[in-house]
Amino acid sequence: MPRRLKIFLLLGLALALLSLGLWLYLRPHAPNPPIPDRLVLAPARFADLPGWEADDLGAALAVFRRSCARIDRLPDGAARGGEAEVAGTAGEWKSACEAAARVPSGDRAAARAFFETTFTPVAASNHGERTGLFTGYYEPTLHGSRTPGGRFTIPLYRRPPELVVVDLGLFRDEWKGRRIAGRVEHGSLLPYPDRAEIRAGSLAGRGLELAWVDDPIDAFFLEIQGSGRIELAEGGVLRVGFAAQNGHPYFAIGHDLVERGALKKEEVSLQSIRAWLLAHPVEAPQVMARNRSYVFFEELKGEGPLGAEGVVLTPGRSLAVDLKYLPLGVPVWLDGQAPAMPVGTEKAPDRPLRRLLVAQDTGGAIRGPVRGDVFWGHGEAAAEVAGRMKHPGRIWLLLPKRIAARLANRPQ
Repeated sequence: MPRRLKIFLLLGLALALLSLGLWLYLRPHAPNPPIPDRLVLAPARFADLPGWEADDLGAALAVFRRSCARIDRLPDGAARGGEAEVAGTAGEWKSACEAAARVPSGDRAAARAFFETTFTPVAASNHGERTGLFTGYYEPTLHGSRTPGGRFTIPLYRRPPELVVVDLGLFRDEWKGRRIAGRVEHGSLLPYPDRAEIRAGSLAGRGLELAWVDDPIDAFFLEIQGSGRIELAEGGVLRVGFAAQNGHPYFAIGHDLVERGALKKEEVSLQSIRAWLLAHPVEAPQVMARNRSYVFFEELKGEGPLGAEGVVLTPGRSLAVDLKYLPLGVPVWLDGQAPAMPVGTEKAPDRPLRRLLVAQDTGGAIRGPVRGDVFWGHGEAAAEVAGRMKHPGRIWLLLPKRIAARLANRPQ
């Protein structure tokens, strides 16, 4: 090979390597993947719980007894959901339920003694981060009819018979607390129609309509709350509750409105989102369609509303949690804040929220080990508080002593 050609080829190779090096250095680097959430527990004492001495634990005991009614019907070896070591088995909770049944109703001192002698508090964190987000929900009232016509044109659907819900935790431990839904075709599970497709009529004409209401925005927020009351034009009240979900992930449209510049992050609340949707009727359907999740309902008889545990929710005492980490029925001490009640203005001062709640529900937006949604009940005051609650808080779990002792030896 001629010397000149050899030099030319070496220079070309050097330039190519230099270009490659510059490209590798200057190219946009993919962000590091987020660290998966992880529940970390630390030993605690009842003296560590802010406000513990001031709470009415008799009221909390009545709520815990409702959960016990479900726990008592489970086989002793039944898993309780959440992280297995945290939740334990039904049998490990039944002794606590038996002790709860022996406490005289209305005896606050006896209720306090029950919790302090039966349970051990443990501080919960997400990789050591103690503070999480706590929001609120409520039971709204809508106007509707069992038959369509006039202003009642927005259907609420029952669960379709072909909808298949899969508990992913049955397949892999790391998927506990997660579910997916869809429809089976030719032996494969396929995505179910999303919100836009259902609103466009993909389920129409099949007799799945439970009722018709007069406002698409009210129907949208009913899905987010999970249950509600419908004042019927023909008289009476129809109570509806969550029956199933179409399997598409929940998307908080408040994020979309912030990205659009329509709302500031600190302004986002149920009330501000509703006001924007009402003021922008042309854009509202497209914004609501960003949340592809869709909820199906069933008629509720007797008391209500019911949470995911199957027990009647108690205003100010029932908590929705992420079932991947926490089991239903666990008592949870919350050290947080909530909007003042009654709420007068947007600037009404917050009040401390330090009380014992019980995990009795879940929700599509409730994700993470230190995350919760407080149920506030029915009526305008409940709607005001729930709609504006978006506050930081810390939690402690109250676990039966046997479970807490086992966790004390678990590597963190």
